Amino acid sequence: MSHPVIDADECIACGVCVDTCPAGVLELGDESAQVADGDACVACGACLDACPAGAITEIAED
Repeated sequence: MSHPVIDADECIACGVCVDTCPAGVLELGDESAQVADGDACVACGACLDACPAGAITEIAED
């Protein structure tokens, strides 16, 4: 499986990824989105596609 990683320096804290994630993995913090529950990630890529800042990458786990 894989999980999202958010670059806080690139994140504009718009919340689009949070609203897009079907598994509720992300939450909006004070200055950027954050991974709240990486284990719940279904690796669908919706957050990556939705992020207008390109601040999300996906890390594959073995």
